[in-house]
Amino acid sequence: MSRRRGNRPGDPVGICVVDKPSGWTSHDVVGRLRRVLGTPRVGHAGTLDPMATGVLVVGVGAATKLLTFITGVSKVYEATITFGVETDSLDADGEVTATHDMGQLDPVAVRAAAATLTGPLLQIPPMVSAIRVEGRRLHELARQGIEVERAPRPVTVHRFELRPTEDPLRWDATVECSSGTYVRSLAADLGHALGGGAHLSALRRTAVGPFLLGEATPVDEPVLLDAREGVRHLSALVVDDERAALVRNGRVFDAAELGAVGSGPWSLSTGDGVLLAVYEAVGEDRVKPAVVLSTQAAG
Repeated sequence: MSRRRGNRPGDPVGICVVDKPSGWTSHDVVGRLRRVLGTPRVGHAGTLDPMATGVLVVGVGAATKLLTFITGVSKVYEATITFGVETDSLDADGEVTATHDMGQLDPVAVRAAAATLTGPLLQIPPMVSAIRVEGRRLHELARQGIEVERAPRPVTVHRFELRPTEDPLRWDATVECSSGTYVRSLAADLGHALGGGAHLSALRRTAVGPFLLGEATPVDEPVLLDAREGVRHLSALVVDDERAALVRNGRVFDAAELGAVGSGPWSLSTGDGVLLAVYEAVGEDRVKPAVVLSTQAAG
């Protein structure tokens, strides 16, 4: 996701929460931010399809190391599902592959079908996804007309709420789900569950874990947040100057010495708010560095 390169003095470091525009790939956003921020070291914490808009969390400089702790958090989407039409991509960007006369959908039936698609699920990734199979991305194979078997993946849909619109075949939806869930697959599966077909006609991501749409900025007007914001959802520990020096050198600690409670991971900062590292559990009572950001004393 990011180019590995050491920071130069003065290079920007931090987290940006971007409102990705429609028609842009996540890589397009990264490329623009590299130019706007003047650094090549930029990466994102979870792909959004070109059609989709909304929250894309981006790491800059050394903060790209923190993206691994953001990628796996839950997501929230606002979507529009169009019933009666199936496409090869499962969304509005694809070619129509089938149509169905689904008549006037019964709201009770729609919500009952959505309930069957809530909770732990096994979901087959769509052929137009970025997942690699034998070294090739599925969407690259799809463009060549090649379809391969895909192993189902476990996902969790925490919330799948449907609301009718003035168009009887278009319904709005709110989806809260685990990382790796394909909302367009949910739309297609919902259409099949109702005896026909459907595709995703609009998608906007409104939350990536604790990162919300309300704080997202346009890609050309990024706001660089402190690196600590990249671990705002982790348990936070503050260390004194003596332990800070040891943390910078990657020391393994007894969990009790740092006051690390629970299963982690934990962010470690100095008393004046400098993020030093993220630590994780090793064994039952020890903690070790997963990522070290600060390798020398501030100032």
